[in-house]
Amino acid sequence: MSSKSEIEIETESPPLFNYLKQKIPLEDIRDYASPRRITSIDFVKGFAIVFIILAHTAEGWLDSESFYMYGIMYTLLDILGPSLFVFMSALSVIFSIKRKEGVLPQKIIRNRIFTRGIVMIVIGMLTNLVGIDQTTGRVIVIIFGWNIITFIGFSQIFSYYALKLEKKWRILIGILIIMLSPFLRAFLYEGKEADNLILTFFHYFVTSPTPHLTLLPWISICFISTIFGEYIFEAMNKGTQDAYIGLFRIFFVWGIIFLLLGIFLFYPNGLNLTQWQPGWALQTPQSMVGGASEYPHLKLLRITNKQEYFEIPGMPSFLIRGTSANMFYNQGAALLIISIFFYYIDLKKKSNNFTNMLIYYGKVSLSLFLVHFLFIPLFFNQFGIALFLIISLSYVAFLGIFMYGWNTLKV
Repeated sequence: MSSKSEIEIETESPPLFNYLKQKIPLEDIRDYASPRRITSIDFVKGFAIVFIILAHTAEGWLDSESFYMYGIMYTLLDILGPSLFVFMSALSVIFSIKRKEGVLPQKIIRNRIFTRGIVMIVIGMLTNLVGIDQTTGRVIVIIFGWNIITFIGFSQIFSYYALKLEKKWRILIGILIIMLSPFLRAFLYEGKEADNLILTFFHYFVTSPTPHLTLLPWISICFISTIFGEYIFEAMNKGTQDAYIGLFRIFFVWGIIFLLLGIFLFYPNGLNLTQWQPGWALQTPQSMVGGASEYPHLKLLRITNKQEYFEIPGMPSFLIRGTSANMFYNQGAALLIISIFFYYIDLKKKSNNFTNMLIYYGKVSLSLFLVHFLFIPLFFNQFGIALFLIISLSYVAFLGIFMYGWNTLKV
């Protein structure tokens, strides 16, 4: 089979009913739009999924004496997990669309994008069916929630329409969403607390009972990442060294700009549009509208302070997932990480067993995300930090071997 055929197969999305009837292997629901010509894209996806697995296992496996390390590391390294994974998935959907433009009718392209997105949304809802109430700790049944898989599915569909806008409008809309989202979320939260049914409904849709990746401001990624996805696609079409160097510079420079904006730019504080704070301003659950129920990352502050060595008075806004500062900071970090690995893997052609392993992890990243939850209940609050690192890294290696065996198994 030719390489062209392989690419076409990889970008196909399985029909939802075929998936439910298990007529397709699990590997076919991986990241469909994963490009093959720029291998650093798969490497970064693999890099992100490893940190996601480590974060989830740390939450369940670390003992009470070492659990504060989970708070510290999750706060500092969140840029390497869900935000990077979502950015890469939203960015790479461009390849699935652009490769088929002029080859297939727009209706077929649209239907495939919708099918792909709906499959992910359904899977995300199934994995999120039972959850823990953010405030009471009780087990609850959740019909809808913004987790990683659900959001990626929605972003697949939304990116299709965002791509129809000119680049200047996409960046403008993306920035406006980032800047105004905390105000809008605070407004909806206050409306919910006042028992306004209309605002309660919109709050439920925008934030959901599981506000891991809330619609606002995360939908801004669809507008911004599609711009950089087009730059990658244009460089791939040219295929020259100069085009790749230019691509590296674009990602590197804009990564630094976004990162600095996240830390040093001033942002409105909740409902008070007259009071603006820098991205490095310290926040606590009491200083933000909705507290930890709106911004679950604030719980990491309490977890981090569960030790006798030091006390952290607050979390910088740029480290709190879902704030304006955090969105700039995360997307800047994503662009920088992509540019660095692109430079070494695609420009300098650096390759070894480690890079090849993470490239494979990137190709099966969605499958890894779904499978890794199965074995987490094996241990609960049992390991100190040293033993956890050994066990968790071994678990990551086991999952890779497991997926490789699953995908190569001949039935």
